[in-house]
Amino acid sequence: MTLAAGSRLGPYEILAPIGAGGMGEVYRARDTRLERTVAIKVLPSHLSASPESRQRFEREAKTISQFSHPHICALHDVGREGDVDFLVMELLEGDTLSDRLAKGALPLEQTLRYGAQIADALDKAHRQGIVHRDLKPGNVMITKSGVKLLDFGLAKAMAPATPASLTALPTQQGLTQEGTILGTFQYMAPEQLEGKDADARTDIFALGATLYEMATGKKAFTGSTQASLISAILRDDPAPISQVQPMSPPALDRVVKTCLSKDPEDRWQSAGDVARQLKWIAEGSQAGAPAAAAPAARRIASRAAGWLLAALAGAGLAALLLLAGRSRSAAPGSIHAYLLPPEKTAFRLTGDDGAPIALSPDGRRAVFGAGGKLWVQSLETGASLALPSSSGGKFPFWSHDSRSIGFFANGKLKTTEASGGPVQDVCEAPNPRGGAWNAEGVIVFAPDIRSALYRVPAPGGKATPLTVLETPKHTTHRWPSFLADGRHFIYLAANHNAPRSEETGIYLASLDGKASRRLFASDGGAQWVPGWILSVRDTILIARPFDDRRLTLDGTPVRAAESVNDDSGVWRGVFSASRTGLLSYQTAPQQTGTQLTWFDRAGKALDTVGERGTFYWPRLSPDGQRVAVAQGDPNSDIYVYEIGRGTRIRLTINTNLAGAPVWSPDGLQIVYVSQARLPRGFVLALVSSNGSNAGRELSTVSERIEPTDWSRDGRYILYSAGNLGANDIWAMPVAEPSKAFPLVKSPWNEGNGQFSPDGRWVAYASLESGRPEVHVTPFPTGGARWQVSTAGGNLPRWRGDGRELYFLSLDDELMAAAVGGSKDRFEVTKIVRLFRANLSISPRTDQNPFDVAADGQRFLVTSLGDAEAPRVVLQTNWLKR
Repeated sequence: MTLAAGSRLGPYEILAPIGAGGMGEVYRARDTRLERTVAIKVLPSHLSASPESRQRFEREAKTISQFSHPHICALHDVGREGDVDFLVMELLEGDTLSDRLAKGALPLEQTLRYGAQIADALDKAHRQGIVHRDLKPGNVMITKSGVKLLDFGLAKAMAPATPASLTALPTQQGLTQEGTILGTFQYMAPEQLEGKDADARTDIFALGATLYEMATGKKAFTGSTQASLISAILRDDPAPISQVQPMSPPALDRVVKTCLSKDPEDRWQSAGDVARQLKWIAEGSQAGAPAAAAPAARRIASRAAGWLLAALAGAGLAALLLLAGRSRSAAPGSIHAYLLPPEKTAFRLTGDDGAPIALSPDGRRAVFGAGGKLWVQSLETGASLALPSSSGGKFPFWSHDSRSIGFFANGKLKTTEASGGPVQDVCEAPNPRGGAWNAEGVIVFAPDIRSALYRVPAPGGKATPLTVLETPKHTTHRWPSFLADGRHFIYLAANHNAPRSEETGIYLASLDGKASRRLFASDGGAQWVPGWILSVRDTILIARPFDDRRLTLDGTPVRAAESVNDDSGVWRGVFSASRTGLLSYQTAPQQTGTQLTWFDRAGKALDTVGERGTFYWPRLSPDGQRVAVAQGDPNSDIYVYEIGRGTRIRLTINTNLAGAPVWSPDGLQIVYVSQARLPRGFVLALVSSNGSNAGRELSTVSERIEPTDWSRDGRYILYSAGNLGANDIWAMPVAEPSKAFPLVKSPWNEGNGQFSPDGRWVAYASLESGRPEVHVTPFPTGGARWQVSTAGGNLPRWRGDGRELYFLSLDDELMAAAVGGSKDRFEVTKIVRLFRANLSISPRTDQNPFDVAADGQRFLVTSLGDAEAPRVVLQTNWLKR
């Protein structure tokens, strides 16, 4: 079909033809209503032959038109004039990437910049459930403002509603080149060629093929026939980019290789991860060599000191020398600096979901938690890299050779290369407490809070017990650290019921399973470095001389650092040391405890409740006059504060880690959870909110359980049950507790379910995407769900009228989502940032640090108050302080 200039399709006047392809003809046209120039794509008749196909196409096109992105060609309209179906799109000026690649490879800077823009656009659409399915250079336009993706999502919209076909929607461009099959096939993922369903990872494969071509000027896969091309995609790997373009960075090779993995599970799991990798490579390629150390620093012999000074001289670490007071008194050769988190993030170093900084054994890099994921920062250049698929990652540790990182997430022990790459699941670890990795590839780790230590091969396999937990003397073994020989290791053995008993301390053991022996008393973990064992006692980092040959303490302990944060909740000092003399630690808070503080929507502190203390799970009573909290450290009990007067009553006495208080709708009772002392388990109990009775047990279970809400009609209690790697959300009829049923049950971790005021919906957080996101599902049927947060979110709370839903971002910012919906559909109309409170903990699946007043105008937060947030210090030559 050829349309003549001056002809019309509805309100659009055809001006001139632009081009043609397998998906239709494209014309320059004028929108006579809005007086703007647009592009019109006229669809081939076979793509809209049936009413069902047209309806499907219109539905998908409308979905695509609802989102905008600077690097996606905007779809303005979809229409039908007579027998002609057409699309109205943004008119772009420029060349296709395919045209540009006909001239050869792109410069590295353009490959990285354009590649990151394409990946960012894919990530935006994937988050809204839209997959391109036909990404290739011919569908990428290069404009003055960057690249623009064409036909986004339309491959799916136009495809017949029948099983996938290898010949679906090829473009004409490139199909006639002699000797090579080109076009759509060359960018298809193996699962597409096999007729399987496409998802976001299918686009990531096509992105890898496109990046390869941008970097080398050559196709990733070629073949003289269709069969040989398909065979190459299914079985062959392209030559490394560095082999074709020797000046390209090895990191780009790794990014593209991961994109092109045959198995979707081995690829990057989100296009956002690819975008961040490319941006990180671009930053490194522009940074140049580190600045030379200042003359005054040349006297420092330590190699680690040189790296730190290079980072200070450059812009990477954004660190500050501590020149006032502390530096003047420091001995020559010892330098202190502050480490700052990556831009727009906050450190997440402490608590049950903490990821404390860990220095690589060679002192070149650090891994830590910030913004809900793990980051690796070079201490030579200061460049930071977010580790892919590390959302929710905690307690990271390094391999002996400093090349790989182990960490825990989603109830599993995982490993990955420090430079980024696929994340490997090693084994189950539902509620871990640290790991260590020796030169022979053995990982020793604590899979649970009340377990002995286990060993497992780093590549994966069956985890086997290594130490023997002697109860009742000890209830936990945790925080292992290998010694010089890689066979012996130290660990903390402690008792939950008596954290500072005479039996608690650092023990020495070996991989051969011989009996362990106690080295010294400690109620926190320790780390070995050559010639020393480091541990924290009352915020003092103590270095004990250690004979690495005889495996005995040897000399008088010395103070390595002061004012070091001691994370008593997990029994571990927040510090790390390399084998090269570099030390890092988080400073202890200026004030102990937290303050229950009222904030308005702008983040202005309005008032406080009670005195400073250690508070968890603040929950406002239904009438807003009282607040229930868990209070105490290391043990906790349930208290109720009267807000107007600040007086309190204690509801439980000497329970074991009581927490998660939830009010009944009439305000007369509170349900909470505590840990059973012996045998191991959890107790769900009910107590009067005025303290008039001692309470009663509802049930005792072996798995972790936590009440999260009580329906306004009084009929149901929501709770999460399972372990920290695979919690599900259950609803328990108050009248018949034995008839509890799962509302949200999946292989992923869900928690913190919250009833909407009218009882129609339940908001909750899920780790299905690899990071916490807030979802909503109908009650009591479940099944359907709608995602509320778009960039990570946790710990939802409803406004009293149900028109707003609040949650915490991964950077501890309080967010407000305006919500609504019809009888069977939930809607999110707008999300705004309110403020970042100085929270006592990072967002977690439990210990919610805030609650909201019914009118949504005030928020009660367990705040650190005016205290400066603890900093992370880097110190060279720590024994010369």
